[in-house]
Amino acid sequence: MNLKIISSTDRPNSNALKVSEYVKKLYQKEGADIEVISLEDFPLEEVVGGRYGKKIPAIEKFREPAINADGLIFVIPEYNGSFPGILKVFVDYLPFPEAFEKKPMAFIGESAGAFGALRSVEQFQMIANYRNALQFPERVFIPRVKSEFDEETGLADAFKQKLLQSQVTNFVKFVESVQKKELDQLV
Repeated sequence: MNLKIISSTDRPNSNALKVSEYVKKLYQKEGADIEVISLEDFPLEEVVGGRYGKKIPAIEKFREPAINADGLIFVIPEYNGSFPGILKVFVDYLPFPEAFEKKPMAFIGESAGAFGALRSVEQFQMIANYRNALQFPERVFIPRVKSEFDEETGLADAFKQKLLQSQVTNFVKFVESVQKKELDQLV
């Protein structure tokens, strides 16, 4: 199973990247082949001026792992009541509609505030829905990320840590069931 975590900001040393790296370890314990794609590395200079529809080798190379993944986990911070603009740019440069078409997706929100990026995740889920993604219903929200999350031990609140582990375990099963269904349809 080939999974990718999208750390959905280009902010250096972001909490989203720290959460992504921690979550990666949880998925590895479940046996998933997983890596983090940090939007901090998105070749933004290649798209300045709106080069939609043009073949851009740096963009194609960057987006390929996400396109070829069996499932995507988005770790989304909240910026100004929404998700970061770089996430929208990333999506805008993915092939339409096939990049998200029937692709399993899970969502984790993180924020400095009390709601754990609920708005950000829900706004992004509207885009994923429009693009026909298969959205896993167990979402995780990490409020007050600087005090509630530790890079080594995870979430300070045992219940929230249990929710995160449940999402990881069950998303792996979800992706497996999608793969099995697709395989059964081919046979």
